[in-house]
Amino acid sequence: MSRAATTDVAIVGGGPAGAALATLLARRGRRVVVLERAPAYRWRASGVFSSPASMAALRRIGLDETALQRVSRPVPAMRVETAAGTRFRLTYGDDGSLRAPPVGFDRSMLDPALLALARDAGAEVRLGAAVTGLAGDRVTVREGNDESVVQAAVIVGADGIRSTVARELGVVRRARLGPRTGLTFHVEDPSPAVPRDARMIIFRDGYVGLAPVPGGRVNVGIVIGRSWADDLHANGADAVVERVLAAIPQASDDPVDWRAAVRCDSIEGASPLGHRVARRHGPNWLLVGDAAGFLDPFTGEGLHRALVSAELAATAIDRHLDGHPAGLARYEAAMRARFRSKDALSLLVQVFLARPALFEYAARRLAARPAVRETMGRVMGDLVPASRGLDPRFLAALLAP
Repeated sequence: MSRAATTDVAIVGGGPAGAALATLLARRGRRVVVLERAPAYRWRASGVFSSPASMAALRRIGLDETALQRVSRPVPAMRVETAAGTRFRLTYGDDGSLRAPPVGFDRSMLDPALLALARDAGAEVRLGAAVTGLAGDRVTVREGNDESVVQAAVIVGADGIRSTVARELGVVRRARLGPRTGLTFHVEDPSPAVPRDARMIIFRDGYVGLAPVPGGRVNVGIVIGRSWADDLHANGADAVVERVLAAIPQASDDPVDWRAAVRCDSIEGASPLGHRVARRHGPNWLLVGDAAGFLDPFTGEGLHRALVSAELAATAIDRHLDGHPAGLARYEAAMRARFRSKDALSLLVQVFLARPALFEYAARRLAARPAVRETMGRVMGDLVPASRGLDPRFLAALLAP
């Protein structure tokens, strides 16, 4: 084992949260090392649909307009469709500062672009660096057959819902929802130049999201619950995917024949699809992005949350390294203040999804009440405080007969 390298911050995970945090800290003059397990980008289960809030966050972090246009595809709205046939569109509105539509991201371009941004800012990015252990301020790293140690004043877990850092620190807790599995892949889009809505289609114990992305493709994201477990284990992901695709209703404005959709890549899965931690900070560590907790927000705002957590973490780490004793604790407080209401609302949505009659009741009222629907779109898109969605007056307007 080689002598320990020293740095201000060691970030485990080079996804959007880790890369954004590295960029922000390096620009402030901090020594940063990013330890990314994969030797090169590989397609993995990840969210691609996001509201205009994510584009605004990427601009704040420093991704230029040319890169933004390359990695994103505008989407007019998210259309939600229930098994009983109810339809409504979430347009995400306009809060006065975000005059842009939601988008579908090409993660195979976005993630490497963010890592390149971190490198350009001065961060050291080590690909193919798998973290095998933590002890105090020391991170043990394996690269091929070589093992080394990185010694850091602050260690950050940005390594997703199966976070090695969170597990090593003993803060992983049982997820709030029952076991669910996520499956995702891309299919060819026969009309890539035509603007098209994203679709979220509810079915028995699950839902499928269809999001247009750059490169003439549509991302397919499937979430299935416990009742699908036997089918998945007995017949595999391909058989489950075929069943789900065959059941997607054909829409007049959707040119894809879902029964014969041509896949562009492999099916990637994540299970269990949920992650919860007892806390997101300690004396010399933080968790960001999905490693800090993941509760599927249904319409897809995980990327925005990852970027915001990176911004909040950068401020907290900077204060900590400047000698403020409560610097890292302030990150925990800031995350709680920023996302407590959104987490409660996301959990409420999942409770409704688990009870089809209840979700159908709410969906019919959203379809018939434009003002309520508009508020819901803004809340789910992080364009207005999530507390609006929990306001008794809003809930009364949504649920009243």
